Amino acid sequence: MAHMESTEPGEMKKAELLVPGSGEGDEIGEEMKKSGSRFQVARVDCVNETKFEEPPKDTKSNVHDKGPESPSATFSLSGDSFRSYSDTNNLKTFAMNTHEALPCVDHYRNILSATGGMKSRPTLAQLHEEMDDEEIRGRHKDPLLVGEERLVSESTVAITTDKKPQQGALKFGWIKGVLVRCLLNIWGVMLFIRLSWVVGQAGMGLTAVIILLSAVVTTLTALSMSAICTNGEVKGGGAYYMISRSLGAEFGGAIGLIFSVANAVAIAMYVVGFAETVRDLLKNNDALMVDETNDIRIIGFITISLLLAIAIIGMDWEARAQLILLAVLVIGLVNFLVGCVIPPTEAKKVKGFVGFSSDLFIENMLPAFREGEEFFSVFSVFFPAATGILAGANISGDLKDAQTAIPKGTLLSILISTIVYLGVAWTLGSCMLRDAVGPLNVAVGATTVVKLSNVTTTVASVVMSAAQKAPNTSSTIVYTEDVIQNCSLAKNGLCAYGLMNDYQAMEMISGFGPLITAGIFSATLSSALASLVSAPKVFQAVCKDEIFPKIHFFAKGYGIDDGPRRAYLLAYFIGLGFVFIGDLNAIAPVISNFFLMSYTLINYSCFDASLARSPGWRPAFRFYNKWCSLLGALICLAVMFIINWWTALITFGVISALFIYVHHTKPEVNWGSSTQAHVYRNALQSSLKLVSVEDHIKNFRPQVLVMSGLPENRPALIDFVSHISKKISLMVCANVIVGPQSGNLKKLLNTNAAYSWLSKRRVKAFYTATTSPSFRLGAQSIMHTVGVGKLRPNTLIMGFKSDWTKCEPSSVEEYFKIIHDAFDLNYGVGLLRLQEGFGLDVDMDTTFMPDGMTEDDGILSLPNRPPEMSDDDLTPDDTPPHQLHSSYDRIDNSTPMPSKSANLVPGDIQNGPSKSREKLNIEVLKGINMFKRHPKKGTIDVWWLFDDGGLTLLIPYILTTKAHWRGCKLRVFTAGTKKGELDREQRQMATLLSKFRIECKDMTVLPDVNKAPREESQMEFKNLVSDWVLDTKAGETEEKFPWKTTQEEMELLKDKTNRHIRLRELMLEKSRDASLIVMTLPMPRKGTCSAGLYMSWIDTLTRDMPPILLLRGNQTSVLTFYS
Repeated sequence: MAHMESTEPGEMKKAELLVPGSGEGDEIGEEMKKSGSRFQVARVDCVNETKFEEPPKDTKSNVHDKGPESPSATFSLSGDSFRSYSDTNNLKTFAMNTHEALPCVDHYRNILSATGGMKSRPTLAQLHEEMDDEEIRGRHKDPLLVGEERLVSESTVAITTDKKPQQGALKFGWIKGVLVRCLLNIWGVMLFIRLSWVVGQAGMGLTAVIILLSAVVTTLTALSMSAICTNGEVKGGGAYYMISRSLGAEFGGAIGLIFSVANAVAIAMYVVGFAETVRDLLKNNDALMVDETNDIRIIGFITISLLLAIAIIGMDWEARAQLILLAVLVIGLVNFLVGCVIPPTEAKKVKGFVGFSSDLFIENMLPAFREGEEFFSVFSVFFPAATGILAGANISGDLKDAQTAIPKGTLLSILISTIVYLGVAWTLGSCMLRDAVGPLNVAVGATTVVKLSNVTTTVASVVMSAAQKAPNTSSTIVYTEDVIQNCSLAKNGLCAYGLMNDYQAMEMISGFGPLITAGIFSATLSSALASLVSAPKVFQAVCKDEIFPKIHFFAKGYGIDDGPRRAYLLAYFIGLGFVFIGDLNAIAPVISNFFLMSYTLINYSCFDASLARSPGWRPAFRFYNKWCSLLGALICLAVMFIINWWTALITFGVISALFIYVHHTKPEVNWGSSTQAHVYRNALQSSLKLVSVEDHIKNFRPQVLVMSGLPENRPALIDFVSHISKKISLMVCANVIVGPQSGNLKKLLNTNAAYSWLSKRRVKAFYTATTSPSFRLGAQSIMHTVGVGKLRPNTLIMGFKSDWTKCEPSSVEEYFKIIHDAFDLNYGVGLLRLQEGFGLDVDMDTTFMPDGMTEDDGILSLPNRPPEMSDDDLTPDDTPPHQLHSSYDRIDNSTPMPSKSANLVPGDIQNGPSKSREKLNIEVLKGINMFKRHPKKGTIDVWWLFDDGGLTLLIPYILTTKAHWRGCKLRVFTAGTKKGELDREQRQMATLLSKFRIECKDMTVLPDVNKAPREESQMEFKNLVSDWVLDTKAGETEEKFPWKTTQEEMELLKDKTNRHIRLRELMLEKSRDASLIVMTLPMPRKGTCSAGLYMSWIDTLTRDMPPILLLRGNQTSVLTFYS
């Protein structure tokens, strides 16, 4: 409750948001202090006039019974004090007869708001309607996605069962959680062992460039990462979590898996480095346990086991160990700097440490590449040292405030480590020679001959020459810089010391050498420990999301901090396996490229999210730029190929394979990724761009509006139309719900069911629904408004109204007038008739399920499947209806149409034997899957009787390009005009088809279309139309019975009627065995042809035929032979 003390009018006072007994206000204040977000409220003021009363004590208990409540407030209205405590349980806020809720953080949670224990805002129906939400809209909360149910259950248990306050899991701040870990990983062994070599090869100038270039890459990545992690709460999983929530499960899953593997293998790399150092110490002291190789394995096994114990004990101990290791490493650095300022001894001078010198500074400023090295090869050696910036982000789930800790700790670690690297590099270059011979055990007068500058000389002569320059010295060897740098004097003519040759240069320079060795130990062990913690944490997050199968076993956490002990053991055994291999130099570049790929995708995630311009992209971190993020991604890609081109290709191959796998399996996750934002943005931009593109015949596509009702009610109709539009054009399924909107909200708003069915059916289509007082008005509304821009249907396809002789005549009139409306709106029109019906069109009160078959079973699982039913009759995703709908093939919810399939079995089938019911299921399913079974063979007969612009010819051609119809050949039939000119007309039609580039098997010109039909055919038509002729003797008028035809109309259209009857005879003669017939749809002229007569024509043309589509274009050309 918001408590506000009364003040004088106009006075403003601060208000504290408190929930009685919960300390919520303190928590919010503390959280805002911790947050580094720029989106903070500096002050909250409110005007108040009256004091609030404390709620009754019994109210508190009620609140706990019903779960936490949303905050509410009490205001003074007309001098009266009103009070409220909740809004989500139908209580009143402000006592103003409303269910409104005040803003509350729980209202905006993605997962926990689904539980009864959390606060939730009232629904729109609760505020707007009088009835209950479910009764009005039928809307239920969306099912939780994978991983969310677990979070909800855990949260619910925590709310309902944990009455006593518990100590929370250990969380780290930005110093211990991020800064320390990043510093330890960035410095590593590179600082103590390889940096001197880098300086010797590249010189101080280019070494600074290498360090700064690495810093630029890591800084750009850190800025991108900071933007991503401040765009919402960051859970456990580090880089995986950020990439998956930004780019989607495909990229996130791929990175999560390889990042976990890379860290697990990196454990072995660091442990082997430590073991080799210990082995060398044992070797120098003649204390090897077995041999050099097995000693590495023994030491590695002991080391990795101790690290595992530290990790499993808990993050607290691991953090303490990291602090100790950092302290040792810093002491080693200080020890090195102290050694630099101490004047070098003679023993150190001969090894190249000559102290600070301006001449040496100038000499070492320039590069001196040797042995085939060049700038990029040296850069590839140094850059892996910079791949430790994700060490803090990898334990994002263990940070108190990841949004603040990750940016602050990571950026500061990059700054500190860069300064230290630059300082150490320039210090080394200022006081140490590139080459040094080391101590020479050669006495004066020796006769050892060496070759120097093509002049044969002796060590003695060099020494004597030096002695002559310094006659007051003793007879021992005098080490001048010329002597120290003369590698020809060394054993085998190769210098063993100096920046280029001695990896232990820092140890030699330091004040106390063992401290540098301790620093090396610290660097290797800290990196190994960080990898041992990072790999299981990231892998646990991947497992929880269940992106990959069979790995959820490792998602289980233990203890208060949800420690991934199973994943720890997995990482331990992977690391141990590679430790036993011993030599990891071959796979080291692969591991570095795996890390670089993570950097690449982090940068690209930030760029992609910024480019998508989604309103949800609101990072609190302001210092980022999408183009800088893109530059960072490109640099990371370039560095991958610089380090090793073939390992870069391997990395791309692994990422691509995992991406394709996840994309194919489509895990049930929805994280609102930028990929989704791009889909919308690209669709919007393309639609707007398409508006300005002028139409052209060559680009015509039949964009189909199919009056399907609920798609699942007419599977065959949907399947057929999808064959026309699949991969080339638009398909929209329309559902007209006859009735008032208020009573049909549940049907109107439930679009998910339709899209789910279409997806399972593998049909790419849109779905739209509307409510209307009549079917015709609803169809008009949809035809007027469906689509956007140029993405609008241009062809209407409906199922034939097969019950037109039995249903209400007014519905036949509506059906007929919809055809008129479509032509008025410049649509092409198609009517499809199947003798089997369109699908679920049997008695809705009867469940036709065979014995032994449940509603959840498919027809394929029948215990006694009949032999006449083959696997070809069904597709894997086809299952029988749970309850077979209505015995009418309905055009809409109010217009019944009797189905032919109802006549396939006896009328008492409901009470008949199981075998009969099973047979009905088979017949119905055959009808449902007519266009889903194996590809058809045969012919598609095109009766192109009149020129409608070419749509009647184009759609059959499109069908032959689809897999289901590819085995069918086109046969074209046209009407001839004169018997004597049949050859000429046939040649003309063949030429036209050739110009249209449409291949047909046969082309036939019919000379006798206008021949009078047989008497029995005419009598059959008269019997069909008899009930639809106006009976003037009975007092029927055209005004009262507009759907009936008159004798005058019958006489006027007698020739057309005879032509349609004759066409039926010809089709029965020539196309009875066709796989599909496509015929020009008769044109109903307004005011001339009545609904009854027109439906008689259509019924005559289509009755007892193979699947037949009556089709007519809008008299606009859709075919052209011009290029």
